[in-house]
Amino acid sequence: MRGAPVALVAAGVWLGIASVQASYEPGETGAAIADLGVGWVLMGCGLVAWVRRRESRAGLLMAAVGAAWLLGSLLSPALYLHRGPLVHLLLSYPSGRLTGRRDHVVVIVVYLVAAIEPLARSPVVTLAVCATVAVTAVGGYLRETGARRRMRAAPAAGATAVALVLALGSIGRLAGWDSAGITLVAYEIVLATVAAALLTDLLRGRWSEGAVTGLVVELGEASQPVTLRERLARAVSDPSLQLGYRVGGVSEYVDEAGRPLALPGPGAERVVTPVDSDGERVAVLVHDRAVLDDPVLVEAIAAATRIAVTNVRLRSEVAARVEQIAASRRRIAEAADAQRSRLQRELHDGAERRLVAMSEHVEALSIDVDESRARHLLGSVEEQLRAARRELGELALGIRPPALTNGGLAAALPELARRAPIAVDVRVDADRCRAAIEAAAYFVCAEALTNVAKYAQASRASVNVEHDGERLTIAIADDGVGGADPSRGSGLRGLTDRVEALGGRLDIDSPRGEGTRLVAELPSG
Repeated sequence: MRGAPVALVAAGVWLGIASVQASYEPGETGAAIADLGVGWVLMGCGLVAWVRRRESRAGLLMAAVGAAWLLGSLLSPALYLHRGPLVHLLLSYPSGRLTGRRDHVVVIVVYLVAAIEPLARSPVVTLAVCATVAVTAVGGYLRETGARRRMRAAPAAGATAVALVLALGSIGRLAGWDSAGITLVAYEIVLATVAAALLTDLLRGRWSEGAVTGLVVELGEASQPVTLRERLARAVSDPSLQLGYRVGGVSEYVDEAGRPLALPGPGAERVVTPVDSDGERVAVLVHDRAVLDDPVLVEAIAAATRIAVTNVRLRSEVAARVEQIAASRRRIAEAADAQRSRLQRELHDGAERRLVAMSEHVEALSIDVDESRARHLLGSVEEQLRAARRELGELALGIRPPALTNGGLAAALPELARRAPIAVDVRVDADRCRAAIEAAAYFVCAEALTNVAKYAQASRASVNVEHDGERLTIAIADDGVGGADPSRGSGLRGLTDRVEALGGRLDIDSPRGEGTRLVAELPSG
């Protein structure tokens, strides 16, 4: 590789001298010098860019433009051949690698036209090619932002200038003007200026700045289904780049799919760039040796990779914490339902049975006692026992109705509707679900009907329950005054928390004067 620049210099000198000797007469010294100067400027700028910026192919393309230019002076069929690498350089700058499909198509068409002399000589074809190249270059510039737009400014301006000169020359030929000499001089000045501008831009580090800026922008676009490896490969224009994550010892890495990643050994064409964070090796980049030859670019890419890997870790940790919190909420809701069931059973098996036995004893005593005063007192005690049993039954029913435990929603909701102070239509099209889900659905209906009775001023309400195999949907609607606001009361907020704790959602639609519709969806799995 070290002898390649020397060989290119020698080839450029020989090609330039040979082209001048073959193409120009002794009296055309000025034209020969200009022609030779443009070719050597292009090759010289390309050679310097290639030596100084090995990670970019722009230097080789620029040298190819110069070589094709000199070859065109030597061989007339190759007169327009330089236009292919020239457009390739302008549309692929600064990496020298085309990315978009549109750029690929335009460059292929220009190469074909440049290689076929009759087409390249046609002023109509030249006008069409110039318009296409200018629109493509300027469009690429406008699509970018920030540093990447500044990076595209020089090639976009160069493409526009080249297209303008060639278009004016073609228009002059179509109009019959004698402007070939002026057009050639203007074209040579534009080519030399573009070569110098691109070389200066490359040496100022715009390639590194643009690549890193583009990578940072892409890393922020989380909505795109593109992996980190693809973003890195696109940023440095190396499609074969590989990204390995450390999972075990120092030499154990896997790619983004979890497959083992073998690292190249010493002396291989591909090299390994480590990515460390806080003294710990978190990843490695495997790439072509020439891609990350710039130390500034290497550090910038490594820093962006560190940020991305750290973000991936943080997102994973946050997702795990969210799942833990959701699981904790589900366990709390299910534990509360289990506790209600135990309390209901304890009331039924304990206090209620004792009250029943005491009531029977009092009833037996009232038969044997003759004194009216004692009989009166026993009657009062019996009445209070009946009231206590009734209140205890209502309390047990509110904690968890036996009908829900025994028959599910299809049995419990009609019973709930019969106790409501307004007419309630009930339709249950659902099989049995988990106890926690059935309890949540029941208490959503109970709280909603309680709110209807207290605040809605409704004459009718409806409860519809449907089950599609995956989700249980509960819809409660009334014909009341509407205007329910979940933020103003604890009842609806409590229902929302209960439903969301089980992985569901609660929606309330309550326009004023049009009634209220409450829809709860619960996962039935």
